[in-house]
This record gives sequence, structure tokens and C-alpha cells, in this order.
Amino acid sequence: MPGRSSLIPFQPMNPSEYRPLHDLPPIAGITSFDEAMRIGLSIDDCVARLKRHHWAFRRLHEIFIQRLTAEPIYELKMAFSLHAHYCAEHAAAWRKRVAEMREPPLGLDQVPDAALDIFFDEILAAPDTAALVAGIYEHALPALQRALERHMADTNKLVDHPTVRICRFALIEVNEMTEYGEKAVPQLVPGARRRELDEWRRRLEDFLRAAGGLDGAAQERPPAPSRMYSGKPHAYDPRPRRDERFPDPYNMGVHAEAFLYDGKFPPLPKTLMMYYKRLREIDVPEMMASIIAETKGKPWEYMVDMTRQLWDEARHAMMGEVGFIRAGLDWRKYVRVNFTWSLALNTQLKPLERHAVLYFIEQGLMPKTGKRFEWETGVASGDAFAALVQDYDWADEVLHARIGRDWYIKAMGEAKAAVAYGDECWSRVLIDWHSYRAQGLTKHENWWPAAYAEWCRVQGRNPDPEVLAYATTYEQVRADLKEVSVSG
Repeated sequence: MPGRSSLIPFQPMNPSEYRPLHDLPPIAGITSFDEAMRIGLSIDDCVARLKRHHWAFRRLHEIFIQRLTAEPIYELKMAFSLHAHYCAEHAAAWRKRVAEMREPPLGLDQVPDAALDIFFDEILAAPDTAALVAGIYEHALPALQRALERHMADTNKLVDHPTVRICRFALIEVNEMTEYGEKAVPQLVPGARRRELDEWRRRLEDFLRAAGGLDGAAQERPPAPSRMYSGKPHAYDPRPRRDERFPDPYNMGVHAEAFLYDGKFPPLPKTLMMYYKRLREIDVPEMMASIIAETKGKPWEYMVDMTRQLWDEARHAMMGEVGFIRAGLDWRKYVRVNFTWSLALNTQLKPLERHAVLYFIEQGLMPKTGKRFEWETGVASGDAFAALVQDYDWADEVLHARIGRDWYIKAMGEAKAAVAYGDECWSRVLIDWHSYRAQGLTKHENWWPAAYAEWCRVQGRNPDPEVLAYATTYEQVRADLKEVSVSG
């Protein structure tokens, strides 16, 4: 008709007729022309899924942190530390991506789906270790894995490439966590206990179906079942627990720092004491989990930094474990690793006070009688592994000092006052050597002579009589070599 513009019908070119110059990979190598022309997820659909992915990482982080301190099995404490770190980092990536997608306000602190939230509540409230690991590693992480894979399959890999990229990176570590669970769960959930959990596990899957899957992509959404374990909200348990390889957790019979900083002792046996100090750092994740769990109103960056430090401290403990194995000393038989520090801080101080003590102690690790000294001792010992451990331990503490400045010092307002407050809080902590013995909790066994003698036997060395006779305890002097408080 005159006056009307003519519409040209859409006739896509056959991709086989379009060739990149020199037959180079098209679309920067990320996909094919066929895939790039496909209509994938809209911004709204993409963001809806991203918010659920974020919520899953956020809730998993919460579960790992909330259950870490009271979990007795050492290997699970270490795994929870790592997996919490992964989840904090990936939640941060999702938060950043949502902010890029025309989504103010972000709404990332709002529950995306009630049934999905109850799914995570149930896992958080799991009544024992068997149920907890089954819930995390056989239900939550596989559901997240499927959601990430589905997002990559459903979205357009060109127009939504930033999301595809963070999905791909996240899947590397989600797959790693899932593979850990595939090995751990059969060891921790025997057949009888698995059968007892059948009803609860079916209910977990019903909550996911009621939510339309973890990502909300499913159309069918049956009604959600009733809560089972989470009818009463989970309460964080601040008291650390240890497994049977830690038979004397109140033992304060060997003062590691007094031995380490005494110039009359040679460097090589000091490596054993440094391995003990590293392994004893199990109590730092136990304590830091309490700070993270009980501190409210902080930005997610706080969770990322604090959880990174928590994971570093777990790494240090495993460095000590590996050091003992490498030295040929069975720490389970000869070494008594205590939990008195995390127990006292978690039960006697508020979260900010615990952070104050942590920062104060970290400041004491920077001078000559600190991390540099331990590294120099490792080098002087001739034990290359001890030197390596202390090299990285020192580097980590520099990072931790920065984290303390960013989150503790800024909260306090002034560095000098913040350090003084940490000293004051530390002085108020009662780690009661005499009370532990009087209550029959420990005899404060001096385990050092037997451990040192066994190490000498394995290494084919003659024990140094002065080293063998070392018998200083924590009765009067705390780890930073200040006198122990006698007031609670």
C-alpha cells in the first residue's frame, strides 16, 4: 500500500555460508554461530536464577560456619573451613554479577523462595554429623551443581558470557566439594543410619521440588512438606569438640613458646614445637567461626575476608599435621593438642572482644619473636619443609593483619586504642590451669620428653639431655609470655 514501509522477512544466513577470516575460531572461541544465535535467558530470568545461586552459596557458608566449632571430627573441621571459604568467595561473585544487571535495589538479603530456605534450614538443624554431611554433600551441593550446569546450558553463551564464566569457575569448586562428599559420606553414614534418615532425605527433595528446583526453573511446584528438624531454629554451639585422637584437650603441660624463644635450645628440635604450634591452630577456626556466626550487620566483604583467614588457620593446622608425618612422629600417640584457647574465648567473650584478642595476638606475631623468627628457625634447622611452612605462615599473617585493620581497627576507630582493648580483653580471659587439673579434666602431662625421644629414635639421633628435660608449662605464663590472669 502506498505510504507504508515494507517489512523484510527475517531470513537468517546459513552459518555454513559465513566463514571467519582464515577460518579462525568464531565468537572469540567461546561458542559457535548456531549457539550464539539461540535465544537464551532474559535478564529477568537470568537474575532470578542468579539470586537463587547466591542464596545457596550464602546458606551453605552459614551451615559450614555454624556447624564447624562443635563438629568433633578434625578432617570435617578442615573441610568445612575450606568449603566455607569457597562459598563466601562464590557468593561474592554472584552479588557482583547481579549488581551489573540493572537490578537496584539488589534484594540479595531477601529469601528468594520459602521452600528453598526451609531446605537449607533443615540441613543446618541436622541432628548429628551423619545427617549433616548427607544433607550437604548428597542434596544441597548436587542440587547447586545441577543448577549451575543448567544455567550454562540455558543461557546464551555470548550475550550472557560474564555469567557463564562465573558458573564455570564456581563449578570447579562445587565439583570438588561434591567429590569430597562422595568419598566422605559413605564413611560417615552407615547403612542403618542411612535408613533412619530416609524420610528426612525424601523431605529435603520435596522441599526442592516445591521450590521449582534450586534454581526455580521447574514449572511443577507441589506443596512443601512440613519441617522435620528445623521446627526449632538452630542455635550456634560455641563449645569446641574434638574426636578420639585428642584425648587430653585441656592439657597445658608443654609451653611451646617458652621453648621456641629460648636461645639455649638448638633449631632442629624447635621444628617439632613449631609443628605442634601449627597443629594446635585448629582452635583458631573454631574461634573465628564463632565471630562470624555471631556478628551481625556486616557487609558480605567482611564474611569473605574473615572466612579466608579462617581457612588459612585451618591450612596452618594441616601444615603441622603434615610436618609431624614427614618427621616420622605419630602426633596422635605422642602429642596432646588442647582446645583451651577457643573454649575460653568462645564462652567468656563477646564477638568483638574475641576479634580484639585475635588482632592483639597477631600484632605480637610481627616482631622479631614472631613469624620472622619462626621462619629463621626453620631455615637454621636445615629442615626445608619447616622453613617452607613458616615462610607461608608468615605471609598469611601479613594478610591477616590487613584484615584486622580493615574490619577490627575501623570498627574501633583508632589503632592504639584498639590494640590496648585487645590486650585488656585477653587479660580478662581465664584459662585456668589449676582448675582444669582440680576438676580432673587433665593432669597436664608433660608429653614433650616422650615425643622428642621418639623423634630422635626415628631420626637416628642421640637426644640432647637439656632438650629432653624441658618441662615448662602454661601454669603461670600465657602464650605471649605474659603472666596468666587469675581473675575470671
